[in-house]
Amino acid sequence: MNHRHLGRVLAGAAVAATAAAVLIGVTLPDSASGGEGSGGGPQGSAAEQGQAARQLPGVVEAAPAQGKTGKGRDPLTDAERKRARTLTLGQSFRESGEDVTGGKGPEQLSTDLAELTPDEVGAADPPRRADVTYYDYSDDTYVTKTVDLVSGKVERTDTQRGVQPPPNRDEAREAARLLIADKLGQELKKDFKDATGKTLNSPDQLTVTGFVYRTGVDGPGPAATRDCGKHRCVRLFTKVTGGGPWIDTRQLVIDLSARSVARLGS
Repeated sequence: MNHRHLGRVLAGAAVAATAAAVLIGVTLPDSASGGEGSGGGPQGSAAEQGQAARQLPGVVEAAPAQGKTGKGRDPLTDAERKRARTLTLGQSFRESGEDVTGGKGPEQLSTDLAELTPDEVGAADPPRRADVTYYDYSDDTYVTKTVDLVSGKVERTDTQRGVQPPPNRDEAREAARLLIADKLGQELKKDFKDATGKTLNSPDQLTVTGFVYRTGVDGPGPAATRDCGKHRCVRLFTKVTGGGPWIDTRQLVIDLSARSVARLGS
């Protein structure tokens, strides 16, 4: 397709090389490892065993049953993660905070098992604590709350400005929505139309991955990005859903705090 905008549609392999690979562990049944031959025992020839290995499907191991609470340094269970988020959010934080869409409550980013203090390392029954991180768009702060999962007490609250962890899925999706609605999103729309024959109206039509942009760290940037770093700014890897091509949008910076879009370079 010799369309003007298709020059910006990237080869999937070139852009996909920047994404993290997902490895899926597969365990083959005993017969696939040569434990049984065609006669039901180990006497089968190597060729027969190899043929069996090619024909038998892999078996994916089921995840072990998960309890409500973990022990020691076990990873947090789903129930513990939910409890940690409930305990750290609280009514006042929920009322005062703001998420990426402007709704009530801060944007929740991560929930992880908290590190032990030096005197707790090596203890037979170390405490179970969780660190829950938020980005509060009401004042552009990165908030970490540490909660004791047994007592339910929030032990520490750390509030920082100018700290920009990787965006979560909702933030990347909102960035795509803002880009589609902005005049600088016209090229993305044209590239999408050239690649699919369809009109781009929603971020649901794209697979997007966001990464943080900070002026002064990731380049000088234009005047429109001068607050990036203090503000929550992201760039996007953008791909047409359903196995479609990648479309290069990396020169566009979406300021989620100011809800604006800027272009890097000329």
